[in-house]
Amino acid sequence: MGIWFLALQHYPLASIISLETLQYVLATFGYPAVALFILIESAGIPFPGETMLLLASFYAAIDQRLQIPIVIACAAAGAIIGDNLGYYVGRVGGRRFVQRFGRYFFVKPHHLSYAERFFEKHGGKTVFFGRFTAILRAWAAFLAGVHQMHWRTFLIYNAAGGILWAIIYGLLGYLAGRVFHDNFAQVEQIAGTMGWIGAAIFVLVLATAIVLIRRRQRIRAKNVAAEQDQAQETNVPAERHTH
Repeated sequence: MGIWFLALQHYPLASIISLETLQYVLATFGYPAVALFILIESAGIPFPGETMLLLASFYAAIDQRLQIPIVIACAAAGAIIGDNLGYYVGRVGGRRFVQRFGRYFFVKPHHLSYAERFFEKHGGKTVFFGRFTAILRAWAAFLAGVHQMHWRTFLIYNAAGGILWAIIYGLLGYLAGRVFHDNFAQVEQIAGTMGWIGAAIFVLVLATAIVLIRRRQRIRAKNVAAEQDQAQETNVPAERHTH
C-alpha cells in the first residue's frame, strides 16, 4: 500500500513538466538530457525519465540528429547510476526514514519484517523487474538499500534490468516513430499500458508471497506449540515416576 501510494504521487508530480518542455530540453542538450532525466527518476525523485527516453527514441526515428544506439546507452547509464544513488540513500538513511514517517504512507514496523523476508528470497527479481513496472521504477533501488541487499548482487540485477529496459523502451519509441511519425501521444499510451500491466503482475506476486509467508509462520507456530505440548506430556510422567 505504501509503495502504491508513492507511485500514485509520482505521476501527478512528474506530469508538471510538459511535453513541450521535454522537447525543448532534448533539442537543447541532446543525449545528456536523456541520461540526466532518467538518473533523477531512478534516484527516487518524481521525474519523467521514461517519457524522455521514449521521446528521444521517437525523434531518433524521424530526426537524424539523434542516434538510437547512443540514446539507449545514455538511458542505460542514467538508470544504473540513478538506481545506485537511490540504493545508497536507502541503505544509509532509508530505514530511519521509514520508521519515522512510514505511518504517513501506510507503512508499519511489521511491514518491514515482511519486506525483509521478501527481499531475502526475491530481492534480485524485484530489482530487475522493478525497472519495468510503474510502481517500482523509482523505488526498487531505495527499497533494496533499506533492506541492506548486498551491493554486488544489487548491481548485477540493477545493471541487467537497466540495460534491458533501455533497449526495449528505446526500440519501442524508435519503431513507434517509424510507424506513427508525429503522434507521440500514442507511444506514451502504449508505454503506460505496459507499465501498469507490469505493476499489476508485481502486486499479484507480492500479495501471493505475503500470504505464503504468513501461512508458513502459522504452520511453524503450530508445530512449535505441538512440540512443546508433547515435551510437557513426556516430562510429567517422568517426574511422577521419580517421586
